[in-house]
Amino acid sequence: MPWKETCTMNERTFFIEAWLSQHFSVVELCARFNISRKTGHKWINRFKEAGIPGLVEQSRARKRQTHQTSAAVETKILELKYRYPSWGPVTIRSALYRQEADYAWPASSTIGEILKRHGLVKPKRPRQKTPPHSQPLAHATQPNEVWSADYKGQFKLGNGQWCYPLTLTDNCSRLLIRCKGLHGPHLKPSLKVYEQAFREYGLPKRIRTDNGWPFAMNTLGGLTPLTIWLLKLGVYPERIAPGCPQQNGRHERMHRTLKAATLKPPKGNLSAQQRAFNRFIHEYNEERPHQSLGLGQCPIDVHRTSPRSFPKNLPGMRYDHNFEVRKVKCGGYIKLHGHPIYTTRQLVGEYVGLEPLRHDRWQLYFGTLKLGIVDERIGRVIRPT
Repeated sequence: MPWKETCTMNERTFFIEAWLSQHFSVVELCARFNISRKTGHKWINRFKEAGIPGLVEQSRARKRQTHQTSAAVETKILELKYRYPSWGPVTIRSALYRQEADYAWPASSTIGEILKRHGLVKPKRPRQKTPPHSQPLAHATQPNEVWSADYKGQFKLGNGQWCYPLTLTDNCSRLLIRCKGLHGPHLKPSLKVYEQAFREYGLPKRIRTDNGWPFAMNTLGGLTPLTIWLLKLGVYPERIAPGCPQQNGRHERMHRTLKAATLKPPKGNLSAQQRAFNRFIHEYNEERPHQSLGLGQCPIDVHRTSPRSFPKNLPGMRYDHNFEVRKVKCGGYIKLHGHPIYTTRQLVGEYVGLEPLRHDRWQLYFGTLKLGIVDERIGRVIRPT
């Protein structure tokens, strides 16, 4: 039980006090105090039964004999594993059952523990996933409150090249702001399309996307160079839940209309395809009435340019006076009370804000985006789940 060496009884008392505060789940508490959940539940139950005196160490003498797999059975399990290294616990148990169906062979989980004990199981590398968007999606009631962006599914042109249309729409007015055919979902061309749209229509409050590149990646906060640039401009990047395109339904519906109007069949080259996209933009915005906007109303009739214009110089990040501000140094680390805390390499050279919480914890921000909870006790950032 790896309690801190300061004082075991004090650590158990601090653990119970933090549990009584109801600011943490048992899982979070056990991670903070570097103990297993089984140990955490043990001390909580002892406290419930006897109060603080129940936290005193008791005898560890075994009270009953546990059932143990015999040495002969364990040897057979190991022999099969050495003979067939690719076999797992389920396959090994099936092979043993095939040899002697009437014998009470250990469960697959027990076989797995035996293999682990002998170092015959390679731990799986955790799969990196894009962190979920922690804030609710905004509802657009005025133009430029929420834009949507996406790469409509790629397709081959007549000359065999691939075309990736990057589209931008205003969720309130349905205005199709941009539909630009690109050679791939690359960062620099995407930034250029965004900048052209901002210069023409001004800055929205939010832009909603899916979780693909260049809109998000499996970094802290899903940050990419594109979203960092947006946050500096004061544009909040929203992301729909993975596998939930209905959360961006208006944009997806536009894509269906776009496909029917411009891709049957695809044009011979990118220039010809872009001319088709431009004709569609004019028709969609200025000639095609949208029932959701009112009788006879087109997007151009409803949309208004944003009062927030694109700035000449990219502004820096500002935080409230109660925030601790730290610069992200080489390697993606910040210093907090002399201790290094890893954030993400995407933010090297940028300034982050730390809002103080209780129990040695801080809410970590980049601009208005919550990145996670900095827990000083465990020395790392806890990502949203």
